[in-house]
Amino acid sequence: MAPTPPTDAELNTLIRARLAALGIDLDQLPPGSTPDPETGSPGQDSVLASLRSFLRGTVATLAAYQLPVSGATDPEVAKALSQQHAPVLYPANSTEWRKS
Repeated sequence: MAPTPPTDAELNTLIRARLAALGIDLDQLPPGSTPDPETGSPGQDSVLASLRSFLRGTVATLAAYQLPVSGATDPEVAKALSQQHAPVLYPANSTEWRKS
């Protein structure tokens, strides 16, 4: 049985909780979908709609990604390989960043 996709209300709760954990309060934005005429800040509804679209379209694709392996690779080894860090352009900088 396939999982049921989350509703807009459930995604809104997730988005608000994740942003609150980062110290971002969407209630500081103007209500509705109309941008603030003075600051140009987007409305709360516009931000939530954009983030819901991102979650529905991108997160599943990223979660399903596995690094390519040869056909002769044992499936259990292939699972472990898919958990490796993604390759980076300058690994020394990335290594130092993860130490702190």
